[in-house]
Amino acid sequence: MKTVVEVIMPQLAESLVSATIEKWLKQPGDPVDVYEPLAEIITDKVNAELPSTLKGTLVKILVGAGETIPVGTPICLVETEDDIAEGIPSSSGSNPQEAGKGSGNAALSAEAAGFTASGDGDTSMRHRYSPAVQQIAAEHGVNLTLVPGTGLGGRITRKDVLAYVASGAVKQAAAPKAEPSVAAAKPEQLNMDPRVPVRSSGIHFSETPRIPHIEVEGQSIPGSGETFVDITPIRNTIAQKMRQSVTEIPHGWMMIEVDVTNLVVLRNKLKDEFRAREGVNLTYLAFFIKAVVNAIKDYPIINSVWAVDKIIVKRDINISLSVGTEDSVITPVIKNADQKNIAGIAREIDVLARKTRDGKLKLDDVQGGTFTVNNTGSFGSILTQPIINYPQAAIVTFESIVKRPVVINDMLAVRSMANVCLSLDHRILDGVICGRFLQRVKDTLEGFDQEMKLY
Repeated sequence: MKTVVEVIMPQLAESLVSATIEKWLKQPGDPVDVYEPLAEIITDKVNAELPSTLKGTLVKILVGAGETIPVGTPICLVETEDDIAEGIPSSSGSNPQEAGKGSGNAALSAEAAGFTASGDGDTSMRHRYSPAVQQIAAEHGVNLTLVPGTGLGGRITRKDVLAYVASGAVKQAAAPKAEPSVAAAKPEQLNMDPRVPVRSSGIHFSETPRIPHIEVEGQSIPGSGETFVDITPIRNTIAQKMRQSVTEIPHGWMMIEVDVTNLVVLRNKLKDEFRAREGVNLTYLAFFIKAVVNAIKDYPIINSVWAVDKIIVKRDINISLSVGTEDSVITPVIKNADQKNIAGIAREIDVLARKTRDGKLKLDDVQGGTFTVNNTGSFGSILTQPIINYPQAAIVTFESIVKRPVVINDMLAVRSMANVCLSLDHRILDGVICGRFLQRVKDTLEGFDQEMKLY
């Protein structure tokens, strides 16, 4: 017996109250399988795919593309077998006469669904993989970039992966050639002009930094030389959050100068061994986050939010890491950073940065941040006034490490110096507490020595 079941907009996160349907990936009459994406949705955190919780046929779309709806709203109807429908939790809002015996509202948590973030809904479907596809590929050692996709927009389905495995192509696939290391690479391999010397204005610029290639796509205005660029959903979300931050939060700003000469020596001593052991880079940012976490422990009011008639000091120290992509900035979260050593923080930075730039963040990766750290120095910046990541109380940036002459005991010395800049919510924080916080960060960074342990 066939049963028609409502699929509702799930509660993707505790703070989420609504979401927007960006576009439908299935149309009425299309067959759907469990975990197969039904639609792309937009939240105030990331773009995500909404996978089906049922196997059956899409009967009717209830919410059109571009509509914003509250959590719990039915978005479509799926016709499925009776025995499958009975396993779905019922909802008081379902209509037994319409849905039939055993019907209910199908919903799925973010963890169960394995939502995957995407930077832009107009990106080709070719490189968006469902959890089921990723699981099968991992089990059989399949390189998904080699699998022909037969789904919508070139999407790779489970059947595509299984067919690829059955064909024996996995064994025939040649092992990828090792890419040359940066040290051995030629200038043209690094997209560098061989006539231009390597930048050396700061420690971060011992190599040319990776700058994303951005193409402005839009509608040209005849005779004016100007271009209209459509606002993407994620850019619109960023605009709303930034406007909310500067409108509601009275921003204050402070900066402190730090001598990181000993840190530079320590990192240069350990980075090669760490790379060989862990497979990730030992960045300055890992040491900086450790210093910030230590300072938050001493001054926990920094790790708080404004709640109108009270200030809520967060127990967990979850560091939001500001990561830039080609068209946006996303802040994945290092959970319980105070429980991690420098090596653990370095691994987290690498994982989250890769997931962000590859568009593979899950909603859980961007939830729960209590304090934001930004590494603007990676682009050569020496002075930044960051906007607070609402509703947090502060945000701090680590600027470029630059060799400068400084006065020590009335004598000139060449030292590796960096600025640390803090924006603060002046409703919660004042100059005295933030000055002490920054001094604590400075003391930790300048206190790293050759005996410092990463583990």
